[in-house]
Amino acid sequence: MVTWKNWAKNQTAHPLSIEKPRDEQAVAQVVKAAHERDEKVKVVGSGHSFTSIALTQGRLLSINNLSGIVGVDAASRRVTVHAGTTLADLNLLLDEHGLALPNLGDITYQTVAGAISTGTHGTGQHLTGLAGQVVGMRFINAMGDVVETNDSTNPEILRLGRVGLGALGVLTQLTLQAVPAFHLRALEKPMRVDQVLEEIDMHVNTNDHFEFFWVPHTGWALTKRNNRTEDAVSPQPIVRGWLDKVVIENYGFGAVCAVGRMRPQWIPRLAKALPSSGGREYIDKSFKVFASTRLVKFYEMEYSIPRAHLVEALNEVRAMVNQRGYFLNFPVEVRFTKADDMALSTSYGRDSAYIAVHIYKGMDFLPYFKDVEAIMKNHEGRPHWGKIHFRDAQDFESLYPLFGEFLQLRNRIDPARTFANEYTEKVLDGVRV
Repeated sequence: MVTWKNWAKNQTAHPLSIEKPRDEQAVAQVVKAAHERDEKVKVVGSGHSFTSIALTQGRLLSINNLSGIVGVDAASRRVTVHAGTTLADLNLLLDEHGLALPNLGDITYQTVAGAISTGTHGTGQHLTGLAGQVVGMRFINAMGDVVETNDSTNPEILRLGRVGLGALGVLTQLTLQAVPAFHLRALEKPMRVDQVLEEIDMHVNTNDHFEFFWVPHTGWALTKRNNRTEDAVSPQPIVRGWLDKVVIENYGFGAVCAVGRMRPQWIPRLAKALPSSGGREYIDKSFKVFASTRLVKFYEMEYSIPRAHLVEALNEVRAMVNQRGYFLNFPVEVRFTKADDMALSTSYGRDSAYIAVHIYKGMDFLPYFKDVEAIMKNHEGRPHWGKIHFRDAQDFESLYPLFGEFLQLRNRIDPARTFANEYTEKVLDGVRV
């Protein structure tokens, strides 16, 4: 029996086969053959989604061999890249051309296609998620044909399908709008969470990229400010950086989480050690500042809410954690993006704040995540497509103004549902269009 598991090991598939095509033609052959046999096809990249979005009992198609840059237009700074390229590799390739992505999340293990298809985002009041940087796509439809979309060719597919959940076809190439490479000055320091929330508009409005982590069982938040600078690179000393980013934030934190899993009642006491690391300031290439090493495995839920709701919603989460007596060994992460026009983007039509909650691997996440979701639902919350949630198509019809248009596009491109699975049935089907 063929078995596949995702990064967090909370999703398992037993597909008929795991296909690993090495070029676009081979992708088309796999899809066409599956379609003719009435088999399903789902695509997997790095497996970093926490939902069942990639699971199938049909053909699981890995795009990891589709990697590297296809071409660079130096004048427009547009870069075409194979869909299976990881963000980590893409950052290095772009840097060689003096280019960078304007915004990134803090994890770069994902493939470009996977990150874009699920709505991965970073933080910054003037910036959208990664899909907002897409100006063209190339994919294989259910018939095995190549489809291209950009501003002049099939523009409605680009307009509606950049965050496509893998429901329209197999992405093989994406064209991204890059920017000149830049440096970021990073300032990381602990603050009282009540002060952060009182001053939240100032922090968000006066920094290019601002985020913070509330540490449960404490009154502290760990804040991060990243701002563009013309100053030369001045990274943390190698040993200090290794100690902070690898030893303390991963091995040390992982050990604390492991102890907390065995002795949950110790977690509040252990949590008080998190804000004690003090502040740090350094300058480095943008992608080195955006990205963090993540060796500790966890389960995650993340919700986008209107930015104006952030303070009320987070205070409700804080009160709920206290009232319910949860023992939480992971901070609650808060980030921000500007409104965009992508149909299934969690920031469609509104400036957004994101609240992400985590549970250490092997611990029961259901009660906590469901309580958080209940709060987010009251704040027009839209769940991240690649992270755990319990919503369905009926919810999304009211949350996304262009939901019906996306479904109509899907009906036209994949009427036989070659790219469907239980996840897409839950989040896309059941709404009449």
